Amino acid sequence: MLAATRSVQTFAQPCPQDEGFPIFLTDEIPPHYYQLSMEEIWERGLAAKEQLGDSVFILAHHYQRDETFRFGDASGDSLNLSQIAAQQSAAYIIFCGVHFMAESADILTGPEQTVILPNLTAGCSMADMADADNVEDCWEEISEICGEGHFIPVTYINSSASLKAFCGRNGGVVCTSSNTEKILRWAYDQGKNVLFFPDQHLGRNTANQMGVPRENIQLWNRHQPNGGLTPDQVKQAKMLLWNGFCSVHARFNQKQIEAVRARLPEVKVIVHPECSEEVVNASDYSGSTNKIIKIIREAEPNTKWAVGTEINLVNRLHRELYRKEGKHIECLNSNVCPCSTMYRTNPANVLWVLENLVAGRVVNTIKVPEETSQWAKIALDRMLELSA
Repeated sequence: MLAATRSVQTFAQPCPQDEGFPIFLTDEIPPHYYQLSMEEIWERGLAAKEQLGDSVFILAHHYQRDETFRFGDASGDSLNLSQIAAQQSAAYIIFCGVHFMAESADILTGPEQTVILPNLTAGCSMADMADADNVEDCWEEISEICGEGHFIPVTYINSSASLKAFCGRNGGVVCTSSNTEKILRWAYDQGKNVLFFPDQHLGRNTANQMGVPRENIQLWNRHQPNGGLTPDQVKQAKMLLWNGFCSVHARFNQKQIEAVRARLPEVKVIVHPECSEEVVNASDYSGSTNKIIKIIREAEPNTKWAVGTEINLVNRLHRELYRKEGKHIECLNSNVCPCSTMYRTNPANVLWVLENLVAGRVVNTIKVPEETSQWAKIALDRMLELSA
């Protein structure tokens, strides 16, 4: 059995031995892993998990492809999975998700635990739209216009650890799609305005729901000086939105809703709040991934649903609930692609990680630098406290 304290870093280029531990590269996965049948991957994966026992725990995000999702000991959205990770005693947490999720898990787990991302190229296009340098520049510019302490930074959990740390250092907080309104009310109760990043749509839809006047919601264009706004617009902005978005949820539109209602008059439309304002307003319901699952599961049998979120989750819900309750569940856009970065976690990657652990090797470790982790944890803990 592997020692719980063993730690091996992963580098992009070959590196020498480090403090007596071997270093393994993400591109060392032998090509033959990708040539295995799913039966072989599953059988070998189960055998490896049995050998590793309680030392390993696998988390699978709802958006994972079925073949990878099948390996999960627990499933959920990004925050839920990080919270589950923090509750585990396993020495090794394998996170079948994307990079920022594994970072959050590393921040919330103990120092004796190791978080592993099966494919280090699994990132998030939305998270990449807000980097620390650009956000720091924005913070300086709005402070020059309004004075320090006028805004509170709020970052969606779909962001890097460095941005969570930025919020921790500046009195800010993290939010999820299920608690954004509660977080914003906390900020407004302090008499502060909000700089919200990276997802403009979640911020705008929540502000609309809270009744924030349209003229007090402004979009900060990260590619333009002063965000493309006048000083007066910045000063009047109760909600200053970063111009980021989710590439999957941006593909849904109002015409798709009109088309599905014409084809299925009794259909209920439910979408994620990462969708545009127009799509959310035209839907019957909107909510986080877990809320979408809950509403559809609790609905009457034989109901029909069109869902505006990632297609792997939608198809999985349809298979589960059509068979049991006759519910028809389809993706709002039948041509929508899966989340391309989430899809990079191939079941072969999971098997490769597991078999390396059996052999006493740790690959693809995610380790957030200590100072970043400390500040990010402040922002995450603040969110958990406000959400209790």
